[in-house]
Amino acid sequence: MTQPSRTNVDHAAPSGKGGSSRRVDFTSPPGEPALIPANSMTWQVFKNPVATYIGGITAVILELAEPRVCAGVWDHTTFRTDPLRRLRRTGLAAMMTVYGARSEAERMIAGVRRMHDRVSGVTASGQAYRASEPELLNWVQATASFGFLEAYAQYVHALDARERDAFYGESAIPARLYGAVGAPTSEAGLQSLFQTMEPRLTPTPVIFEFLELMRRTAVFPRPLRPLQERLLRAAVDIVPAWALDKLEIGPQWRLRAWERPIVRLAGGIADRWMIPGSPAIEACRRLGHNPKSLYPRFPRIAIGSV
Repeated sequence: MTQPSRTNVDHAAPSGKGGSSRRVDFTSPPGEPALIPANSMTWQVFKNPVATYIGGITAVILELAEPRVCAGVWDHTTFRTDPLRRLRRTGLAAMMTVYGARSEAERMIAGVRRMHDRVSGVTASGQAYRASEPELLNWVQATASFGFLEAYAQYVHALDARERDAFYGESAIPARLYGAVGAPTSEAGLQSLFQTMEPRLTPTPVIFEFLELMRRTAVFPRPLRPLQERLLRAAVDIVPAWALDKLEIGPQWRLRAWERPIVRLAGGIADRWMIPGSPAIEACRRLGHNPKSLYPRFPRIAIGSV
């Protein structure tokens, strides 16, 4: 793939200790609200690390299916050379968007947009693209929302139509800040976008390169490595069937019947944990909320003191 401009967009996102940016503090400024309200479906979904890990992989699969997005992601980020750091930065950016103080989230998103404005190129088939194109931003936003929501609904807790629409609707404010002004705000809107984009999606070896990277990269501690493989399969499994067929992703990448209960168990346990220092818990403290308000669906299991 050739492109006239090669800008690494990873540096636009915040980083934790050891990164190039200052450490994110979700506890400050005290009392400042987030872009999305604390009583939202979004806060419920994003507190679950299993759902966000699975959903993030699902989103990337669908993003890479769009040739222009694929070129932008694969040629202008460090996914190929440093996937673990890229995953951490992307995850932290997502947490900042959901749980960060509004002023901090807006600052971070503005940085991302400035970098997008500098990213352009040409796909292998000769399609010119700019990362700031609303159509591409809408697709990235939609696939991310779909991945996170579907992972939660499939592997943590079933959601009804009202809850699903609420989740998509809540994303409108950050989506507009990112420039995704036409991103879906309902389940019906998402399905409409899928129908529009389906003819443009293309099978590519990059998707399988990405899946292999996710299989080989040690994201989890050694005792949990077998679970990492299951979560990767779980992410593939919730990609819409029509997309799996079009992208030529075979059954070897999908969950086996005996693996599904394992993933659901992991998702359910993760939804009960109140982990000190997590963005969700720290954001609750910033707002003066009881962190237990995020854990209404299951018996509560606390780790440490919250």
